[in-house]
Amino acid sequence: MTGSPLHRRVLLAGGAAAVLAAAGFRTAAHAAPDDRTGGRRFTLTVLGTTDLHGNVFNWDYFADREYDDSGHNDVGLAKLSTLVKAVREERGAHRTLLVDAGDTIQGTPLAYYYAKVEPIGRRRVHPMAAAMNELGYDAAALGNHEFNYGIPLLRAFEKQLDFPLLAANAIDAATGRPAFRPYVVKTVWRTGAAPLRVGILGLTNPGIAIWDKAHVDGKMTFPGVLEQAREWVPKVRAAGADVVVVAAHSGADLSSSLGDLLPFPENCSALVAEEVPGIDAILVGHAHTEIAQRHVTNKATGRQVLLTEPLFWGKRLSLMEFDLAWTPGRGWRAEASRSQVLDSNTVPEDPVIVRRLRADHDKVVAYVNSKIGTCRSAMSAATARYEDTAALDFVNLVQGAALKATLTEALPVLSLASPFNKAAAIPAGDVSVRDVAGLYVFDNTLFGVRLTGAQLKDYLERSAGYFKAVTTPGPHQPDALTNAGGTPDYLYDVAAGLDAPLTYDIDLARPVGQRITGLAYDGVAVTPEQAFAVAVNNYRQSGGGNFPHIATAPVLHNQQLEIRQLIIDRVRERGEIDPAAFHRVDWRLVVDGAPVVVGG
Repeated sequence: MTGSPLHRRVLLAGGAAAVLAAAGFRTAAHAAPDDRTGGRRFTLTVLGTTDLHGNVFNWDYFADREYDDSGHNDVGLAKLSTLVKAVREERGAHRTLLVDAGDTIQGTPLAYYYAKVEPIGRRRVHPMAAAMNELGYDAAALGNHEFNYGIPLLRAFEKQLDFPLLAANAIDAATGRPAFRPYVVKTVWRTGAAPLRVGILGLTNPGIAIWDKAHVDGKMTFPGVLEQAREWVPKVRAAGADVVVVAAHSGADLSSSLGDLLPFPENCSALVAEEVPGIDAILVGHAHTEIAQRHVTNKATGRQVLLTEPLFWGKRLSLMEFDLAWTPGRGWRAEASRSQVLDSNTVPEDPVIVRRLRADHDKVVAYVNSKIGTCRSAMSAATARYEDTAALDFVNLVQGAALKATLTEALPVLSLASPFNKAAAIPAGDVSVRDVAGLYVFDNTLFGVRLTGAQLKDYLERSAGYFKAVTTPGPHQPDALTNAGGTPDYLYDVAAGLDAPLTYDIDLARPVGQRITGLAYDGVAVTPEQAFAVAVNNYRQSGGGNFPHIATAPVLHNQQLEIRQLIIDRVRERGEIDPAAFHRVDWRLVVDGAPVVVGG
């Protein structure tokens, strides 16, 4: 690995000021000069990233082209590196720190490749580690997705970093002590003044105990973010920190998808700022939203706590500024704070990152574009959230078949799958790894559980809450029907039978909880006591989304088989996908029994 970039000058066309201006940087009034009474003044800059999710380059591995979205955003650490170097050049490396708020090593085929295909180790450095070392991070909090590939791989990644991974609330189950470093205190020097010490406290998400139960159960526990902030912020202050920045992998606004599965909320960063004295700023993660600047008043001190969250995948870089004053007897104290976000689509990728990691990237591109079979007719997930599609039927077919092969008792097999990616499509003709990866974008494993007919209906009722209420069959536009209350697509499941159809209607004229009608298996109404073997992913089985019954249902299968790999293996083994052989319309949206019309 190359050394830190802190001491290298940045060669940028037009200079750092021009680069930052293009990225949306707004110059703020800095602290006043030193006063005549012996006081000192200093402006500290803290840069923040979060939810990078394995994005090094501005590349869409699923589409095999540069990344683009409706907002024409760019992604990746190579872009962020250009911004970071420009800020350091403009402000001075001795005045600047760089922090991340988690979810780093999962989320792209590149991240998957170096976890599963060619796992990192002593001789193979993770591209995210190499890139983050090149950027010169000072610390990073752990995100929940850091645990997706298991603790051994996370530890291997940790060893490859030139900076600490922080998580005060990831507790070793055997010792009761933090399993990772809780905080770090960085000393920022200024000629002619007392050293400024900045404490960075890392807090991860308590949902890890649910979402990655298979990896962490019996090994680590994850107490609440608020509770651990109360314990650790005073310790960071006692360690000499003049300024405390919390990197919290927990969204700003109080909410949770965990229901009563845990006593701690999933998202609570603003509450932490309000309740825990001694915090100057929180770099927020996990929620995948953008907060350029937000101030929260701490109840105990009345001081303003700064919150910021840059947009995920490296689309934005948060820039926090703290105006600090030092006086004899009081030391350093923050007098004002502010933040903004810089847009990575305004700058080129850092050629140092590109040159260093191009070979890793090219290897993944070759892997995801490798042919694994053919498909007789195209399958698209574009409409999967509101109509029965061959694409989701295929996922359910693979999951159901894998479950059936392991059952020791004769039960009718069902499967549950979500429309993860509206852009997913399996083309007619050659099928590649990236086609399948686009269809199943998460690194989930397969579970099989036993559900009764009554429990199945409850589950489907919860899923049907994804739809908005309408009173006429339409026509309706898709967005007028889906994502009720902001429910994401991954919290909506479609059910299908393996050897016989499972059929049902979702009546959108009925209240939530009473929408599933005509539920039948093989043409016969499902009875409350009827038993089924149900294939489901580990996220859902562990309680993700707080669906009823699924987390407490008897487990019939848990062999840690990755669902995406099961799909790839089936295509390879069969050689050809024939949608006509398995696609059938088993469910539909209705209003008072009349089919809902979507579109024109």
